[in-house]
Amino acid sequence: MCAAGHLSINILTTMKKTAILFPGQGSQYLGMGKAFIETDPDAAALMDMAEVLSGFPLRKLCLDGPLEDLTRVLHLQPALTAINLICWQQLKKALPDDFIPAWVGGHSLGEYSALHAAEVLSAEDTITLVTRRGEFMERESAAHPGGMRAVLGLTIEEIESLLVQYSGQGKVVVANHNSPQQIIISGDTDGLEGFSEICKTAGAKKIASLKVAGANHSPLVAGAVPDFAACMEKICFNVPKVPLLFNVTAASETDPAAIRAVMARQIASRVRWYESICRMIEDKVEVFVEIGPGSVLTGMMKKILPAGSTIVCVQADSPESLAKAVQAIQGD
Repeated sequence: MCAAGHLSINILTTMKKTAILFPGQGSQYLGMGKAFIETDPDAAALMDMAEVLSGFPLRKLCLDGPLEDLTRVLHLQPALTAINLICWQQLKKALPDDFIPAWVGGHSLGEYSALHAAEVLSAEDTITLVTRRGEFMERESAAHPGGMRAVLGLTIEEIESLLVQYSGQGKVVVANHNSPQQIIISGDTDGLEGFSEICKTAGAKKIASLKVAGANHSPLVAGAVPDFAACMEKICFNVPKVPLLFNVTAASETDPAAIRAVMARQIASRVRWYESICRMIEDKVEVFVEIGPGSVLTGMMKKILPAGSTIVCVQADSPESLAKAVQAIQGD
């Protein structure tokens, strides 16, 4: 039975207004989560659960690799999500029981960790879903090869205008709007090559290929959507207990059926990250905490926040960085 939920945004007045952000693919590294998994039985138990549900040796992949095997989409989605959930578990243990974030959010794959943090999904269902998501995305990437590139120095309006005018070969779309002048494009080789040249001519400062196995968030992986939607119908989705801004809409949603529909679309839709972060800033969030491996999202925040901003941005994926996050939340 799904647990009845009611949206709650009560925040401890003694703590800073905090948004919790979860990273996605690209944040992984060998040894991630090691200090927690090897010293805390709760973290080890969560990893054990993720291994059983995914059917993969996630602990070995996360701690020892090889990196090539860890970064395979099939393995990476449950592996990275397990570490995100462990880091969230550890943060909650380090804070008062009644700590409630003002917002949660996740970048692409990280959105499933955010759904768990908002109590929409159980930890078990989160791992189950991202495992199937990885299977379907790897299948579609093999059937429709492609890639992704970061375009720096052009605005979203400029890139959208160029896409409207683009008449070259191949397929290419905007996959992620990460910051004012960091846009990720996704498509097949012809589309990426042809459109990259157009962007260079238009004044792009840099265009860099991403180390991903497919054209995520594009029509090339849209074949995964119906199969993944069918999987989600078997999973219990609850009403969020913390507001969550969704990648596809940059808006919040409370209806479980609507959340299922949005998350099915997410695979092939644009990640509206910049818009989501701007909404949290407008809501006067004081502290952003990136919970999970690496500091990709914290780096993006530096490109988003205006000069002189007093908003604090911290990242936590180790005991030391976790302690700093706790201090920032508590205003110490």
